[in-house]
Amino acid sequence: MEKKNFHCPLCKNKKTTPFAKGENRYYYHCPYCDLVFVPSCYFVSHEEEKAKYDHHQNSLDNTGYVNFLNRLLIPLQEYLPKDARGLDFGCGPGPTLHLLMEKAGYSMKLYDYFYAPDQTVFAQKYDFITSTEVIEHLHHPLEELEKLWACLKENGVLGLMTAFRVEDFANWYYKRDLTHIAFYTPKTLQWIADYFDAELIIPQSGVAILRKKAGHI
Repeated sequence: MEKKNFHCPLCKNKKTTPFAKGENRYYYHCPYCDLVFVPSCYFVSHEEEKAKYDHHQNSLDNTGYVNFLNRLLIPLQEYLPKDARGLDFGCGPGPTLHLLMEKAGYSMKLYDYFYAPDQTVFAQKYDFITSTEVIEHLHHPLEELEKLWACLKENGVLGLMTAFRVEDFANWYYKRDLTHIAFYTPKTLQWIADYFDAELIIPQSGVAILRKKAGHI
């Protein structure tokens, strides 16, 4: 196991420790926020990353994918006002989530680094923001989350989906995807909630809702 010292990309803690070794890369653990991450020297190129995403086949016709999204969307709607406006951050090559939300009476903007790179969406305020299967890909998760948080209205909600890290990390399928570079636990999500002074709701494993408290702009 290599013994270098890498800063945590989420909480910026300087004292992280080796956690595991994969076939082509190492994983480090932050004892402060509980994030396990891949150091940047092992990141795949942007070209390789996009090529991976280009193969995603997501649509309303994919019942399995719709059911997967509903794990977040159904509990999320409990916190939304009527006619709420939202943003889907990391919508991918086949945006689907916004269509489901529009069917439920909400409107949404789209953003994706590769497929919908319109930065003007961040100049607006939203009642809710969703980010499904995205935060495990982020090179700079804290900075991206800060940007999203600043776009939320008072009492707004940020809905996140990512597979929570398992104890049997060595055999976990999720880490085999080389575009997955950050692995979260409920403790990590609680650190994020505390950082933003937010209320954290975890409806089920892999799903988190962070609510901006009243009085926070």
